[in-house]
Amino acid sequence: MSGNGALTGDGSLPAELARARAWIVTDGKAGDENQCLGLAQALGLDAEIRRIPRGRPLLWTAPWGPVDPRDAPGRAGGLLEGPLPDILIASGRRAVPYLRAVRRAANGHTFTAFLKDPRTGHDTADFIWVPDYDDLRGPNVFTTLTPPHTVSRTRLDAARANPDPRLVAVPWPRIAVLIGGDSRHLRYRPADMRRLVRDLTKLADGGCALMMTVSRRTPPDLRAALDDLVSRKGGFLWDGTGENPYVGMLAIANHIVVTSDSANMVGEAASTGVPILLFDLPRTYIRHRRMFAGLAMAGVLKPFIGRLEALRYAPIDATPEIAAALAEAYEEHRKRRAAGRPAAESVAPPQPAADAARGRF
Repeated sequence: MSGNGALTGDGSLPAELARARAWIVTDGKAGDENQCLGLAQALGLDAEIRRIPRGRPLLWTAPWGPVDPRDAPGRAGGLLEGPLPDILIASGRRAVPYLRAVRRAANGHTFTAFLKDPRTGHDTADFIWVPDYDDLRGPNVFTTLTPPHTVSRTRLDAARANPDPRLVAVPWPRIAVLIGGDSRHLRYRPADMRRLVRDLTKLADGGCALMMTVSRRTPPDLRAALDDLVSRKGGFLWDGTGENPYVGMLAIANHIVVTSDSANMVGEAASTGVPILLFDLPRTYIRHRRMFAGLAMAGVLKPFIGRLEALRYAPIDATPEIAAALAEAYEEHRKRRAAGRPAAESVAPPQPAADAARGRF
C-alpha cells in the first residue's frame, strides 16, 4: 500500500471521509480525548463525543470485560444508543469494551480506531496508533514519535495573526511555561516545586517574560508559588477564568518550558518549532522518557536548568501523518466491505519511508 493512497490529488483527504458519521469514545480524561479530537479534526470529521459515565459497575473489568448492559449498542438512554457510526475513535482502558461492543454489533460496518495500546492485542481495532516508545506492533499498528493533538498549524497561525489580548503586552523574550501536575505515575514533591520556581525566577531575573498556564492536576502549593512569582516579577499566569490561552502562548513564545509529567504537552510544544526546555521530575514515566530522548536527539529539547538554550529544528507534528494513515486504512476497509471480503483482514497502514526514526511497525 502506498503512503498516500487515501489522499486526493491535491494532498487533501477525500470528501467521503469527511461525510462519515463519527464517534469519539473515552472516559473523559483530557489527554485521551484531546488526542482523539486532534485526529478527528485532521480528518475533517465532525465527531460526536460520547463519554463513559462514571460509576458503571463493570468499569473495573476493563479492558477485558463487557460494557454495562445499560450501555449496550442501540439501547435507548445508553452510551451507545442510536445508529452506529461509520468511524469510531477511542482511547483509554475503559473505552476498550465499548469499542469491542460497537465492532461486534456493527458486523464490520463501523471502522474502529484506537489510540495507544488497548492491552488486548493489535486485533482489537481496525487501526491502532501507539507512540514509538510503546511495544505493541502489528499489521494494523501505526507509530510516530509524538502523539496526535489539536494544536494544528492553522490554529497556531491564527493565534499569531490575532494574539490573545491578555498576552499582547507581554514583552520579548516570551517564555511559555506549561505546567502539569500529579498523576498516578508521579507526585510533585516540595523539593520539585521549589526547584521549578527557583529556575523560573532565574529566567525572570534575566529579563524573560513568563506566560504560565497550569492544569487541574497542579498542586495548590505550586499554584500559589507561581502566583507569587508573577506578582513579584511580572508576567502572566492564567488564573482559570476565561478561555485558557494555551495555544496563544505557544504561538508567540520564543522558548517553551514544559514539565515532564505530560507527553501530550511536550508533543504539542514540538509542533511550534520553538526551543523546548524540559523540567524533569523524578519518577517520570519511563516510556515518556524514551520519547523525550528521541526529541533531544532531534535537537528539539534540552533539560531546563534556569537558562535559555539555542535549539533549531523544523516543527514536528505527527497528527497529519496519523490522519493520512487512518484515512488509507478506512478506504481499504470500505473496499473490502464493497467486495464482500471479511473486515477482519488487516492491511498495514502506510508508513513514511523517508522518516523511519519517527514511525515504524
